Amino acid sequence: QVQLVESGGGLVQAGGSLRLSCAGAGRTFSRSAMGWFRQAPGKEREFVAAIRWTGDSTYYADSAEGRFTISRDSAKSTVYLQMNSLKPEDTAAYYCAATVPGGWPARNRNEYAYWGQGTQVTVSS
Repeated sequence: QVQLVESGGGLVQAGGSLRLSCAGAGRTFSRSAMGWFRQAPGKEREFVAAIRWTGDSTYYADSAEGRFTISRDSAKSTVYLQMNSLKPEDTAAYYCAATVPGGWPARNRNEYAYWGQGTQVTVSS
C-alpha cells in the first residue's frame, strides 16, 4: 500500500517554528517531485512549496517565500518543511504530496498522484 505519512504539526505561538516531515512507504519516491499544500477551514487547498526529485530546484508560494524551506532525503523517501516566523494565517491542515516518477514540482495540486492524510498546524496570536 502506497502511503505518505506527515508528522510534526502542532500548536505554536506566532513567530515560532515547526518542522513538518513526510515519509513515503509502499514504493520509492526518490524520482518523484514532492510538495506541500495546506487547507484552512472553508478554503481551497493551496500550494505551499515543492521540490524536484533531484533536490536542486525548489518552489514556494509567495506566502511561504523567505519563511519556509522545503528539503528532501531521497534515500529515505522523506520530505521536510521547515516553517519559521509562523503567523496565525498559516493555521491549516498541511498535506504532503508526490508525483509519479519524473513528475514536475507543480503548483497545481492535480499534478500530484499521492497524498498524505494531513497534519494540523495551529498558530496562536
